[in-house]
Amino acid sequence: MINDMTKGKIFPVLMKFTIPLVLGNLLQLTYNAVDSIIVGRYVGTDALAAVGTSNPLLTLIILFVQGICLGAGILVGTLYGAKNYKTLQREVSTAMISGVAFSLVLTTISFAVAPALLAILQVPSAIRQEAIIYLRILMCGLVFNFIYNFFASTLRAMGDSKSPLYFLGISALINIVGDLIFVMVFSMETVGCAVSTVLSEALSCLLCWRYIKKKIPVLNLGKQWFVFDKDLIKEIIQYGFVSALQQSTVQLGKLGIQGIVNTMGVTATAAFTAINRVDDYAYIPEQNIGHAMTSVMAQNRGAGEYKRVRAAFRVGMIIELIYGAALGIFLLMFANPVMRLFTQDEATIFLGEQYLHLIAWMYVVPAVTNGIQGYFRGMGDLKITLGSSLMNMGARVFACILLVFVCKMGMIALPWSYLIGWGTMMLYEFPFLVHNRNRFSN
Repeated sequence: MINDMTKGKIFPVLMKFTIPLVLGNLLQLTYNAVDSIIVGRYVGTDALAAVGTSNPLLTLIILFVQGICLGAGILVGTLYGAKNYKTLQREVSTAMISGVAFSLVLTTISFAVAPALLAILQVPSAIRQEAIIYLRILMCGLVFNFIYNFFASTLRAMGDSKSPLYFLGISALINIVGDLIFVMVFSMETVGCAVSTVLSEALSCLLCWRYIKKKIPVLNLGKQWFVFDKDLIKEIIQYGFVSALQQSTVQLGKLGIQGIVNTMGVTATAAFTAINRVDDYAYIPEQNIGHAMTSVMAQNRGAGEYKRVRAAFRVGMIIELIYGAALGIFLLMFANPVMRLFTQDEATIFLGEQYLHLIAWMYVVPAVTNGIQGYFRGMGDLKITLGSSLMNMGARVFACILLVFVCKMGMIALPWSYLIGWGTMMLYEFPFLVHNRNRFSN
């Protein structure tokens, strides 16, 4: 159910919105991790490495699309907070038409250039063809991914974070069952995991569309879904494209790191695949706490409630820090059993433990940066979030090159390079935060 977040105490409002949002992303991560667990345990290390080397590139494409959805969602939240429903409807239909067209074009291009891109990433030749097939199948579901994420972003911008969680939960269950059937029963290996993921994405898209049609009157557009407002497209592109670039910049940095790790051999690549899944559980909830802050702030900014914007920032930062600290403690205690979820290969487990024991001390740092980015997004300052992400990833990749190839630090170079990137990001963001303090305090 949609919710007006310009009323009520901030802490309950933010927590009520944040918890389903975080749970939804944990579910999404879970069914992504299931692919890696099933492939690693029941197919083999080479297959796990093939899935791992394909996923960063696929994630880059998906994050670009999701960034468009996030940017459009900020506009929806602002319009909803201002009670400007007619413009909101035109903004939604225009963004949907543009996004579907863009997704189809992006799928076609990515399908064609997949072999060249994986070659650039230095994917080992022994697993490259398997990685290409896996990537191409998943790209067939990109349009479903966009439609679901657009609907989900729109609902969240209007205060409903529960419904997307329910649809994603059903989708995750279907994906897990499909993985088990296609891999263990039909022996389809990585192809089976990819097919299962596409089918589950299509289902979540369908469920979300049916719910909006029946339950959300303001979004029951009928023929108005085909309305394309040329006057709104510039603003949609501005918000969506900058947000998409910001999301993609993060993944481009990961791709750079992936290319460096691939030079260390298949064992290191397999370990990196597993720890990336673990990192996702750490970072994405932190990111989505920031996204929840953005939604609350955007609605209140649209309504002119700047005191509530300040309160949302303060409460959100507290939640971020508690989560980051708790996760770090957990991984310090359970790094070994976590790695054994993905593989039984002792060399892979050893490399993964090295990484996790070090990065566990650092998770509170991205919690801070995500909270700050949530503020800037909510206030509509997307260029700052883009700039900070560029600084983060540029510093991270540069540091990783030095630590791996010059200092010969191996896997433990990765956490240190991440810390350098986050530190650079904070140095970039802080002056803007200070500069905006008068606006923030209004």
